[in-house]
Amino acid sequence: MARSIRILKGVALVTLGLQLGCASEPGATENEASAQEAFKRPTKKPTVVLVHGAWADALGWQDVIERLQHDGFPVLAVEIPLSSFGVDVAATKRALDAAGTAGRPLVVAAHSFGGAVVTQAAAGNSHVKALVYINAFVPDLGETLLDLADKFPRTPVFDAFVLDSTGLVTIDPEKFQDVFCADLADRQSAILAAAQKPLAFSSFTETLTEAAWKTLPSWYLVGKQDRTISPDLQRFMAKRIHARVTEIDSSHVSFISHPSVVVRLIEQAATAAVR
Repeated sequence: MARSIRILKGVALVTLGLQLGCASEPGATENEASAQEAFKRPTKKPTVVLVHGAWADALGWQDVIERLQHDGFPVLAVEIPLSSFGVDVAATKRALDAAGTAGRPLVVAAHSFGGAVVTQAAAGNSHVKALVYINAFVPDLGETLLDLADKFPRTPVFDAFVLDSTGLVTIDPEKFQDVFCADLADRQSAILAAAQKPLAFSSFTETLTEAAWKTLPSWYLVGKQDRTISPDLQRFMAKRIHARVTEIDSSHVSFISHPSVVVRLIEQAATAAVR
């Protein structure tokens, strides 16, 4: 019996020695160190998805896109038709699904009406890791944009609306700069007024059925000189969704007049998303 125990002990010691020997081999140590270093290295940068709002288009993000690309971020600017809330949400969902196939996390930034679109479209999408709202509407479940607009005194933009016979609303070109982009040069404002995409007025009365901000971290940029969405309403929405808030002296189009600030906010969200 004693001899058997000694044999078993010897086998155990040999086995332990082999295990220690394998662990101490240079190749194994290097592989382990490489794995540890790989774990410490930051993952691929997220794809930034940009969604424009009413009376605008995807090209309005051009200065933001240029800066993000310079910093190494893949960028997708979604063009939504503004023909109905449901159609805009569907178009954004398709874009998010397509962007997600690249295997990178997504950070979604939206301006104005696009905030409502993204709030619905990003809900339940596992690729989306953060939301960035730029002077944006952020409804809650069962809420419409008119519900939100009426929480505070209406802004001057409502007096500048021009509604056509098909239910599409634009902004009076003569009032466009004052109510939409007062901190842009006259020439640039005139171009934006001429190129504005009309919004289906019915979109103001559509009820939100899903809210991505309930499960995702959010950032919010408040334009303190905004005459399209009340700054007080922006603060109310940002507080309600527990967003990280930045305030600047800008009109409604802070993504055009202050692109560096917008990029900085998006990159903050992107950094948090890949931790």
